[in-house]
Amino acid sequence: MQDVIIIGGSFAGLTAAMQLGRARRRVSVLDTGLNRNRYAEAAHNILGADGTPPGELLARARAQVAAYPTVALISARAVSVSGAPDRFIVTSATGEQLEGRRLILSYGIVDEMPAIPGFAECWGRTVIHCPFCHGYEVAGQSWGLLYSGPFSLHMPALYRNWTDDLTLILDGHAIPDDERQKLKARGVRIENARLVSIDHENGMLRRVTLDDGKSLAMGALYAHPRSHPAADLHSQLGLDMKQTPTGTMIAVNEMQATSRPGIFAAGDLATAMHSVTFANSMGSLAAMGALQSMMV
Repeated sequence: MQDVIIIGGSFAGLTAAMQLGRARRRVSVLDTGLNRNRYAEAAHNILGADGTPPGELLARARAQVAAYPTVALISARAVSVSGAPDRFIVTSATGEQLEGRRLILSYGIVDEMPAIPGFAECWGRTVIHCPFCHGYEVAGQSWGLLYSGPFSLHMPALYRNWTDDLTLILDGHAIPDDERQKLKARGVRIENARLVSIDHENGMLRRVTLDDGKSLAMGALYAHPRSHPAADLHSQLGLDMKQTPTGTMIAVNEMQATSRPGIFAAGDLATAMHSVTFANSMGSLAAMGALQSMMV
């Protein structure tokens, strides 16, 4: 019997595992190795590790976590979960079953790449979603913003910290006239047409082409594709969910507890704020929440 089973061994899951290992709790971490930011060449805004490739960060983290004798790292996909506090049962794709007193779900989300030539090839390099994570490296260049919903209209004001050269690509969507005028007053160019292709060299964006035939040179394109959880275990458990601007997340409280006793969630699966730093913080909180729940 494990004290805690953690499903998902990226930044949130490994942080939780380390914290619990240091509390000498028995922990098993199931992980597929498919961390969401594996497409990025470097992870930024991480104190002490700025600019380090995500895979290198995770390799270091796994080695450090594996040094704790009560923590087991298992390369496997969890396919089913059931039970209740003090007897959750997790089954892996190989048929192995684990029993645990508590669960931490940290299996992340999957971005749904649109069928636009060049989009997936540039994702995480020059087609990006977070200026705090990647904006510094493309600051001062011509940026594009692909409209994803009403929240996109608030992004240009933030992006002014990095560039004054911004084009909003509405991708065939209509926006209110007053919003259009506000954007133009800020110096934002607006293109109504749909994005049909991205020209790049090894993931380095050069220009985009719209369905009206226009071609726009730019160094970075900000996009917020739809996303979905990387597994369906939250559905199997009947957990409460919340809508985000681009998908859904597991609803949690201030200690990352879900709507069911004994189950916690952390990382991109449990927030609309996606970054390594946030994932680490939530993993730590989830570990403390799980530990506290076993002390009563």
